[in-house]
Amino acid sequence: MTFLKTLTVTAAAACLLSSAAWAETRVTYKSAKAGSSYFQMAVQIAEAMKEGSSGEISVTVEESQGSVQNVMEVRARGGDYVFTTPPALVGLAQGGRAMFEGKGNPAFDEIRALFPIPSLTMHFVMSEKSGVTSFEEMAGKTILLGSGSFGAREGAKYLDLFGVKDDVKIADSELSNAVNALKNGQIDGFVTAGSYPAPNVIEAAASTGVKVLSLTPDQVAASKRTELTIPAGTYAGQDADITTTSLPVVAYTTSKMDEDTAYALTKTYWETKADMAGDAKWWDGVSVEMLANITSQIHPGALRYYKEIGAALSDAHM
Repeated sequence: MTFLKTLTVTAAAACLLSSAAWAETRVTYKSAKAGSSYFQMAVQIAEAMKEGSSGEISVTVEESQGSVQNVMEVRARGGDYVFTTPPALVGLAQGGRAMFEGKGNPAFDEIRALFPIPSLTMHFVMSEKSGVTSFEEMAGKTILLGSGSFGAREGAKYLDLFGVKDDVKIADSELSNAVNALKNGQIDGFVTAGSYPAPNVIEAAASTGVKVLSLTPDQVAASKRTELTIPAGTYAGQDADITTTSLPVVAYTTSKMDEDTAYALTKTYWETKADMAGDAKWWDGVSVEMLANITSQIHPGALRYYKEIGAALSDAHM
């Protein structure tokens, strides 16, 4: 091989390598604390993106201290940033209200939705032995709420809303102890919020027998949360649907992300969701209909995909 031919082949190889490197889309996905179900979801999404795109999408998962931090980081992040948060927090950030008061930033107005992920779902779990089948019957019972979490705050709010706050004893223990405490008869029930099926509820239902309370239409309305149905058969011994409430959670980016990347992320997510559900059933609780929970603009790249599949969209999404 002549020097000229060698040079030509080397240049061509370098060009191919450069093209391959350029073709890979790198994304940072910031979700929740390591060890949480939402961090596990983030890892699943990263793996699904890699496999579903044949390696063209590379997702790095970052631990987060919470949804507020995720939104705040929009101010300093670029077009490769994807994060999760409830839609309500995006509205508060864009309006400069509540925890974002005095911290407003034009970057918040550039937040754009990509796709919904499993919602935080309220579970009011009572032991079969307690005989409790409604909130009114909680009077005189010991309930574990835990502390510091969305589920603990929301659980306390519901006990107050439904008139049993002063009639129940709140156990002084962490939620991580809930299943053992229920088995040992130290508590009559516990409250937890997480994507369903929730691991601690699965364990409690299988080991000791539980009744997950259903909310009435009036109770759902009073909560001012999104209604959600946990299908019959989700937990051992559950022979009917459970009506409860949820806090929707959505994956977002900003307008800095290019349209093709947003399209690829969204398309790959939906096309691999069934495979993810094979490893974790909480993905079965996500549907395209949950786009209705998104109250702000969807990224144009994601919109392109949703229009292709004929998804229902609102004026707020445009």
